[in-house]
Amino acid sequence: MESPVCTETFPIDGCVKSTSKKSKTSRSVESDIESLYKAVPQLAKTFRIIDKIGEGTFSSVYLGEARMRDGSRDMFALKHLIPISHPTRIAAELQCLTVVGGRENVMGVEYCFRKEDHVVIVMPYMEHQAIVDVIGLLSFEEVRLYIYHLLKALRHIHQFGVIHRDIKPNNFLYNRKAKTFALVDFGLAQGTADTQIKLLKDLLGIRKAQRPVFSERNLNSCTSAASTTKQANKTESVRPGDLSNRRFPSARGGPASVRTQKHQRTAQQTFTCSCFQTDRVCNVCLARKQQVAPRAGTPGFRAPEVLTKCPNQGTAIDVWSAGVILLSLLSGRYPFFKASDDMIALAQIMTIRGSRETGRAAKAFGKAVLCSRELPRLDLRELCETLRGRRPLPDDEVPPVTDGKDTGKDGTGKTPAPLPKDQDPTPGEKPWCWHDEQGWDRVPDEAYDLLDRLLDLNPNSRITAALALQHPLFKGL
Repeated sequence: MESPVCTETFPIDGCVKSTSKKSKTSRSVESDIESLYKAVPQLAKTFRIIDKIGEGTFSSVYLGEARMRDGSRDMFALKHLIPISHPTRIAAELQCLTVVGGRENVMGVEYCFRKEDHVVIVMPYMEHQAIVDVIGLLSFEEVRLYIYHLLKALRHIHQFGVIHRDIKPNNFLYNRKAKTFALVDFGLAQGTADTQIKLLKDLLGIRKAQRPVFSERNLNSCTSAASTTKQANKTESVRPGDLSNRRFPSARGGPASVRTQKHQRTAQQTFTCSCFQTDRVCNVCLARKQQVAPRAGTPGFRAPEVLTKCPNQGTAIDVWSAGVILLSLLSGRYPFFKASDDMIALAQIMTIRGSRETGRAAKAFGKAVLCSRELPRLDLRELCETLRGRRPLPDDEVPPVTDGKDTGKDGTGKTPAPLPKDQDPTPGEKPWCWHDEQGWDRVPDEAYDLLDRLLDLNPNSRITAALALQHPLFKGL
């Protein structure tokens, strides 16, 4: 296919000097740009790379300008894949962008350049704002629109049997002014059993042939494989303090210990597990081989079935991540969850969704999750309103009612307004409310109902993206 881009060569020496952004471009970025030109020299015939706008574990993203045949200049995002990715993984990402991208809020692909093991994927550039920069400015209506378009993108890719596996705000670009959205980065995508993306099927076969997926470390094991055999010969059980028996602070201030384990008996097993539903790990469990299961994604957005290394993971893990994003947007806290390892992440989920509920859900997908103390399930509305500072104030902190012309001593623009005379205050609440132009004083129950369904601990009963779009919260969209 003929490229609509001119083949005018941009000299490497002038790729950075000619831009007005040089003062903002560090020498290390200039060096990276020059290295990219040398690694993939055909880029210089088409693009003037201006800046480095993103960097991840497996890729770096650059901003490039191209002169089109009609004389106009367009901006593109150039994603340079780190030359350690498996060739099938790279080809699968390209196929996802080609087949699924370009519509329904999913980013498409324009061109692809390759030289040896260096691959650069060229996509349309979309100006966007980071959620961390605008989360305190968003109105409830903007949040409703944001999550609606995210679910539209998820419904679209799930229809093709594609699991994104790394849903987070950084991968769902948002242009607040233009109200445009784009799901990006399919570098960790995986296919379902009936996926329509052929290369994801091939990748699934490669992954099953490997040992630990992406060389991941098994966080369910207390020790390494070498020491596991040694531990199995001991008669004593593992003492508290191991990784699988680590203690974490709970929401109520006391210690909480979380442990996950898979209890499967095979014909080859001679001994019976003796630690089920106890606070220790027996020698039989220590002698088991490492579990092999996908564990992609970003800490804080991983679903319970990912954290517990459930081998059967589906599109529901993307829906959970969307639920975490909605939780952040409703509470005004980003990131909401932040943990150094999977067990701490699971403990944090328990403090919100409840330890007993987490255990029941884990049992549904073949896992046992134990917590040293019971953690109650929290009310999502109360949680979000508390974090947003919207819960009723004590009597001595209630501000005087004003005429609404001033902006308040705190400069927030929020003015307390009395309730209508014929409306009695809810028991336990004060006879006044904050008038909020952003709509946070009028968040409907439907928002928290949808949040509850997105954060269903059981992936088998978790709402799908397609059904979520039919939720009453989105009536009128």
